[in-house]
Amino acid sequence: MRKAEFGFPGTALRRRLVEAILRGEKTATAGLLVDLERDGEALATPGERQVVVDDDDRPVAVIELTEVSVRRMADVDLDFARDEGEGFENVTAWRDAHQRFFGSYLDEIRVGLSDPHWQLTDDTLVVCERFRVVERLPSP
Repeated sequence: MRKAEFGFPGTALRRRLVEAILRGEKTATAGLLVDLERDGEALATPGERQVVVDDDDRPVAVIELTEVSVRRMADVDLDFARDEGEGFENVTAWRDAHQRFFGSYLDEIRVGLSDPHWQLTDDTLVVCERFRVVERLPSP
């Protein structure tokens, strides 16, 4: 099973996101398509199950993807933003938070890309996934 990571390991963000998943508040997530391409990973598919890991990289739950789409950053809608479970009340707040997060590792994104000047824009392709928790795993 592929590992589902939310935020960076050992961070408050990861703790908040995993807790929101376990409470059922977070049922969607977004990532950059260029990250998958750079890492040589295939796009996930609906029905795929993934193991969610906590901030110590321990498995805490199994999720099943219910929807996977690739959208321009400018085309992410309010329903999706709210389903991310982070309290976004509008798409602007969603976009600002994601630009800060993606921008926090922008130099890493550029590594291995043909365009060293790649940047986030309205046309940046975002992988939007919806999921449901199918199993909570016992604590170690």
